[in-house]
Order: sequence, then C-alpha cells, then structure tokens
Amino acid sequence: MTEKKPVIVVKYGGNAMTNEDLQRQVIQNICMLQQEGYRVVIVHGGGPFIKQALFEAKVESEFIDGHRVTTPEALLLVEKALKGQVNGALVKLVNQAGYRGVGLSGKDGKIAIAIKRIHRKEVNGLVEEHDLGRVGDVVEVNTGLLDVLLQNDYIPVLACLAADTDSNEFNVNGDMFAGHIAGALRAEALLILTDVDGLMMDKDDASSLISTLEMSEIEPLKDKQVIQGGMIPKTEACKVALEKGAQSAVIINGTQPEQILAFGKKESVGTVLLP
Repeated sequence: MTEKKPVIVVKYGGNAMTNEDLQRQVIQNICMLQQEGYRVVIVHGGGPFIKQALFEAKVESEFIDGHRVTTPEALLLVEKALKGQVNGALVKLVNQAGYRGVGLSGKDGKIAIAIKRIHRKEVNGLVEEHDLGRVGDVVEVNTGLLDVLLQNDYIPVLACLAADTDSNEFNVNGDMFAGHIAGALRAEALLILTDVDGLMMDKDDASSLISTLEMSEIEPLKDKQVIQGGMIPKTEACKVALEKGAQSAVIINGTQPEQILAFGKKESVGTVLLP
C-alpha cells in the first residue's frame, strides 16, 4: 500500500483575489504544491466580491472582530458571490493551469456541519454576546468526499458556506472554515494567505515579523493588541487547525505568490504557528 501524500489546506481570500494577473499566479503556485508531493485543498472567501455585491444591492454590512454580520438577505448575496462568482473563477484557473479543480462548498456532501454562531467578546471583564445573524461555526467535518477527490489528484476548491442538521444555511468565516478543514484532514499545514508577510509585533514595521509562534502565546498577544482586527480570526483558525489535528499553520503574504512556492520547498517564510 502506497503511503498517502501529506495534505496542505490553503486559505485564499482578501485583496489578493482582486487583481486578475495576481490571482492567476497565486492559483498556479498553489497548484504547483502538488509537484512538491502534496495533496492540495483550496478554501476561499471572497470579501471584496461580497462587499461589491452587498453595495450594489444597497445592503449594509457590519463587522465585529473581523466577522461579517449576515442577514438572511445578505446570505443570498454572499452565496451568489462565493459560489456563483469566485468559486467558478478559481476552478477555471485551476483547470487552465493544467490541474483538475472541483468546485464545492461545505454544504456539498455535508462536508461541513455548522451551528449558529454567537460571538462572545470580553469587555472590561464582562462577556458581551453579539448576534451575527446567518453566521455559523463549524462543529463537524465529514472528509469522505474530500478524501476521494484527493486520492485521485483532484484539487477541491471549497467556498466557506455550511448548513446545520436542519439544512439552515450559514456563512462561515473563511479562515475558521479552513482551520476546521485542515484539522479534520490532519493536514501537514494550514497555509493562510493574507496581504502582509505574517504577524508583526508592530503592524507598521515589516522588520518586526514573528517567524514562529506557539499557541500559548496567542492570548497574551491579543491582550497587547499585537493580534487585532482581521488577524484575530486568522490566529483563531490556526489554533483550531492545530487543536483538531493539523501539524502546523502558517500565515504568509498572498500578494507575493513566490512565498507559496518557498513554503512548498520548506523554506522559512511568514509566521509559523506550532502546537
């Protein structure tokens, strides 16, 4: 019996998606991880496209700690942007690069089961609860369909949508979704692409990059506001991935596609989070 190749789950989203040439290069480099001996899963968000869809429909959008509040009306637009626009475009790019992409969301094959998320935030020692609307937390991942695809060298391209056991549908934060998928697949790494080189001690100083970080250091850095805004769900996602079975999690700069290949060749890049 041949040994299974290790899995890399890549979370792709944000502003690295809006430039077509950059998008093509990013997807090509992600796919090339197959040539480095990995099985590849792409999980994507689509923040800029969702923002545009909501703007055009005159639906206001609010964020709490990096999580988008999603009304039922907004959810329809979110799904249209993620599945109808972004997912199809990414699968096309995977196929054009000479690989075999399969477009899915967490709802397909019940890959991801979610429950409604109530966001809890501590303020001055008191816990505040925030209703995020049609936003869910992944509580279960069924890897059967993904396993079949990966064993046959397909590249699953997953939109971060899921449903509960009663088929109520939810938007799931893309980073957190990727963390759960990486954990369930016992991935060698969760690779989160963002628009900076990793986590900085000072977000305005590129030389303050934190190259390695242990899970126990995350909360103290949140308290110091080193980890803030959109980096909160990214580091939370890394923590989820590690707790659920992934071996490592890495935050790198998706606007520098060469960093993806550097990672594949096991070069030091970005911020590596370890258990």
